[in-house]
Amino acid sequence: MKIRSIELFKVPPRWLFLKMTTESGIVGWGEPVVEGKADSVAACVKELAAQLIGHSAGDIEDAFQMMYRGGFYRGGPIMTSAISGIEQAMWDIKGKYYNAPVYVLLGGKVRDRIQVYRWIGGDHPRDTANAVKEAIAQGYRAIKMNGTDELRWIDSYDKLDATVERVAAIREVDKNIGIAVDFHGRVHKTMAKVLMHKLEPYNLLFVEEPVLCENEDEFLELSRTSHIPIATGERNFTRWGFKRMLTRGGVDVIQPDVSHCGGILETRKIAAMAEAFDVAVAPHCPLGPIALAACLQVDFCTPNAFLQEQSAGIHYNAGYDLLNYLKNPQIFQYRNGYCDLLKGPGLGVEVDEDYVCRMAAEGHDWHNPIWRDSDGAVAEW
Repeated sequence: MKIRSIELFKVPPRWLFLKMTTESGIVGWGEPVVEGKADSVAACVKELAAQLIGHSAGDIEDAFQMMYRGGFYRGGPIMTSAISGIEQAMWDIKGKYYNAPVYVLLGGKVRDRIQVYRWIGGDHPRDTANAVKEAIAQGYRAIKMNGTDELRWIDSYDKLDATVERVAAIREVDKNIGIAVDFHGRVHKTMAKVLMHKLEPYNLLFVEEPVLCENEDEFLELSRTSHIPIATGERNFTRWGFKRMLTRGGVDVIQPDVSHCGGILETRKIAAMAEAFDVAVAPHCPLGPIALAACLQVDFCTPNAFLQEQSAGIHYNAGYDLLNYLKNPQIFQYRNGYCDLLKGPGLGVEVDEDYVCRMAAEGHDWHNPIWRDSDGAVAEW
């Protein structure tokens, strides 16, 4: 299983795919990308690849230690995302070598299916009542929406009331559908306290990133003022990035991203640490099919995983679909809002390499939008 080559494909709408090939011809795929920083991650992968040629694709822990610790300077989204995509491809190869799904190699399944949710409403959420009707018609029993437009540190209560009205409209459509509201770090602590209080009557699944993760000391204070579960973690990397958050408390759901936080095994370690604190796991994944398959491999062997994000229908992917990149898109044909157990070897996805190459020729230049408040100051996106 010695690694012979590593190739990269930057494909629309905003993804980066990695193909790893062994000397015996086994191919594994990964998805190393930071949204809006695909070229930066690609450069990091190329630097790391030099160490990996000739290394056994089966020695995953050793490769992680070499990539993470060997560079002296550690962490950060670019480095850990590059490691994540490489590590995913190694697991894909190892699973194919042993003819087993990754979750089998990680201890075996703990469930037969996992609930998935759909995004509605876009960056500037609007018309959520009709959007949720569409999601329900597609079989989803849980949705997530952005909570607000741009917000200043202290802002108009009208903006908060508009959020509440949109959530109320969803609840009028369906009393039981799961509703998650993503504050996206746009809301600062003073306004977050008010908005969470206003949302209390609507029985939310969780509020995501009620404040920026840099302000994680505020999570405990927010949890004391509201009964709504707090979710966060998409911008945390490796188990060390989650250690203080879990020990400090205030977080009910962690959301490690398998393409950002260090890979499949690192996510499993983070989830095990969270289990010891009685904290649930809902992996972050607004990305492509390889990243989603990697998340699902973790979900199926993780007792405290309960919900999976996925990008079908998400506003970032207009004009493109994650299923187009697969030869076996049927694995992501959800039933009643659930994704069934993946049974193929490795990550379980069969990547359509011809299509990948055609789309890589098109490429992309996707960057995060820059938002500004009404006074011209840069706002959180």
